[in-house]
Amino acid sequence: MTPPLHVKFCGLRSVADVKAAAQADARYVGFVFFAKSPRNVTLEQAAALALEVPQGICKVALTVDADDAFLDELTMSVPIDMLQLHGHETPQRVAEVKARYGLPVMKAVGVADASDLPQLDAYMLVADQILVDAKPPKGADLPGGNGLAFDWRLIAGRRWSKPWMLAGGLTPENVAEAARMTGARQVDVSSGVEATPGVKDAQLIAAFGKAAKL
Repeated sequence: MTPPLHVKFCGLRSVADVKAAAQADARYVGFVFFAKSPRNVTLEQAAALALEVPQGICKVALTVDADDAFLDELTMSVPIDMLQLHGHETPQRVAEVKARYGLPVMKAVGVADASDLPQLDAYMLVADQILVDAKPPKGADLPGGNGLAFDWRLIAGRRWSKPWMLAGGLTPENVAEAARMTGARQVDVSSGVEATPGVKDAQLIAAFGKAAKL
């Protein structure tokens, strides 16, 4: 029997979101620190929400090309367990962040076609985990959370040396198939469990958590 997927519910913005994610057996919860995103939270909001996360669930802070000044403030004021770099951070920058803060670092890598795959190997050398996401369309305001999937066949059967997580366009209806096609054991969802952009739906969160166990 295949073990259930480890799920990261990203872009949580309320205590109700956190509770719904915990009830859906979340392994990770994500807080977004990116002003252009409808899921953006302040450091104060995130600090309060982090206190509501049950023990055993990894608290992830998603940032986009953040400088040290912001990351200093973030790590001092919010009790997080992992940093997620979702911008254009180079492998060198990933290594710098990991060394400076002593926290596990997850690097998001956008995939549109086979030419993007070598990047995954480059970041595997420096990051603790990789988030394999759909590359945003040209001109998009958001680096992720666009509800887009990529061709999962591109990574079917691939094996990497570090843990990785599948993201991009996942929903309660397609997550099991996505995992089957790619071999993913970890999945990330944000827009796929929302009623409107930035507003999570507890029923969709529950449905996603249930689908991830099948």
